[in-house]
Amino acid sequence: ARTWELARRKSVSPHCGLGSNLVVQVKQNRVLRVLPLENEAINECWLADKDRFSYEALESDERLTRPLVKQHGEWREVDWQPALERVAAELKKAGSDIGLLASPHSTLEELYLAGRLARGLGGSADFRLRHADFSADGRRAGIPWLGLPVAAIDQLDRVLIVGSFLRKDHPLIAQRLRQAVKRGCQVSVLHAADDDWLMPIAHRKIVAPAAMLAALRGLEGTPIGESLRSGKNAAVLLGNFAQQHPQAAQLHAAAQALGRRVGFLGEAANSVGGYLAGLPLGGDVHAVLKKKTLLVMNAEPELDCADPQAAMQAIRAAGFVVALGAFRPARDYADVLLPIAPFTETAGTFVSTEGRVQSFNPAVRPLGDARPGWKVLRVLGSLAGVPGFDYETHAQLREEILRGKDVAALLSNRIELAAAGVPPAPAGLQRIADVPIYFADPLVRRAPSLQKTHDAQPPRAWMNAKLLQGLGVAAGQPVRVQQGPGEARLLAALDARLPDGCVRVAAAHASTADLGSLFGELSVAAVAVGKAA
Repeated sequence: ARTWELARRKSVSPHCGLGSNLVVQVKQNRVLRVLPLENEAINECWLADKDRFSYEALESDERLTRPLVKQHGEWREVDWQPALERVAAELKKAGSDIGLLASPHSTLEELYLAGRLARGLGGSADFRLRHADFSADGRRAGIPWLGLPVAAIDQLDRVLIVGSFLRKDHPLIAQRLRQAVKRGCQVSVLHAADDDWLMPIAHRKIVAPAAMLAALRGLEGTPIGESLRSGKNAAVLLGNFAQQHPQAAQLHAAAQALGRRVGFLGEAANSVGGYLAGLPLGGDVHAVLKKKTLLVMNAEPELDCADPQAAMQAIRAAGFVVALGAFRPARDYADVLLPIAPFTETAGTFVSTEGRVQSFNPAVRPLGDARPGWKVLRVLGSLAGVPGFDYETHAQLREEILRGKDVAALLSNRIELAAAGVPPAPAGLQRIADVPIYFADPLVRRAPSLQKTHDAQPPRAWMNAKLLQGLGVAAGQPVRVQQGPGEARLLAALDARLPDGCVRVAAAHASTADLGSLFGELSVAAVAVGKAA
């Protein structure tokens, strides 16, 4: 279609925590193009490809457009009323034995009502699905955030990035840092992988995941430590990998001990908003997964959890599972599927990594019988007998969430946590798990253009030459990667910059979904070519 034939709708990115402003172009209730809406304070004139092309997933064959209820092992389409009544009856019966896993890509309104529903029934809810360490809960002074405005990043003169696949996790923040480097900023890296960030790196320290905490604590007198000390406007930024690390809280405390501004690079559109919505509630993800009635919202647990094995084991052991999302789950674990609208089909709010509250309206009507998630949760709360779910409009709900809240005053990266000993390193090989840019959420996973790119190639088992030789494996040879009871058949690949004793295996992909924690021990063995999967 020609540009002049398209209606323009302002929106906000549902992907990473930056909160890029978008122009969604539509015609006859179809999204046909997404372009950047210039905003110098956020994304300037740029837009990441995942924001530009993820709309293609809206017409995926996997879109869920009618409520489905499993009857005698078979899926049957039903109207909304019987589907909601079935779920509400199970919620009432479960009492406090209810857990809700919500994606941080959900809207603020969805997260708030999810928490209200869990609280009203005495259950648990959390949105930090890829986190493994929750020992910072109750010890932070506020909501973890970027620590400075996005627009101030390119004014920093010294930066240490800890645990981040920066170019892929936060492409437009990487662009701002690149501009800072051109102005003389020194960027240093402490990580388990040494990817090319397409900018000069002043100093780098690449260590195994289990050695990251000791390395961060030991920066005094090193080139990285001296670089930070010499800066007048310095920051230590913790990336997704650091936040997902089994010692995430200790990494946070160690970063704070360096005496420089500390910030968090928000993983998802509502990594800050989830806290503002009142989550976690009744415990963390581990507490949620112990419940026997589970609601999963906008997430695919085998791809979006810190330990897919443990998550799927808990879900299969649950007595009743409801999946709320825009797509039909790839794995058949639910008892009821409720189609809720993606960001282009609902009103909602995202709170960016810098704490910026941005609301948007639907660009098109929901597909089929899909409904906005906040409306579905509102009806579920009412049918389950939970008071306070009588919202008439999105504006009314948003006003209640934000009433009396000074968001800026709620943000703080200060932590009060005593230093703990460094756990012993695993005896075997350590996993380094990235979440590739086009595997990170349900929308990008189903966008055809994104899935044709280099970054969407199936995961490989990346190792350095020393480990390949020690295993008797050549690059390109099939290997069996085993982690706990799960395994994956992958091709071995050479990355000379990886630390010794480590294997980089991406998460969030169907081929590695049977593996366990994003961190931890795994084994690798050669597979005869004729037996490769």
